Amino acid sequence: MNRGDLAKLVCEKTGIPKKAAEQAQKAVIEAFSSTLEKGDSISLVGFGSFKVVERAAREGRNPGTGEKIQIPASKTVKFTPSKSLKERVQ
Repeated sequence: MNRGDLAKLVCEKTGIPKKAAEQAQKAVIEAFSSTLEKGDSISLVGFGSFKVVERAAREGRNPGTGEKIQIPASKTVKFTPSKSLKERVQ
């Protein structure tokens, strides 16, 4: 599913115009992005939670040459599904 598919599905489920569904989708994505950018977490009951986690610097290997490389520390977003979502997917 991509953004267009999601907007179409929201339009069908709610009966709102497609343009309004696309605007709502953009607003939700922007709200999620800005919240995570600040380092805050997002919890959606029945769906799951998103949070920013830090990865430590580590040593890796270039798969082509086998040469050791340093991978710098970074931040990434981690999603943890809720129990009910896990059960639906199984």
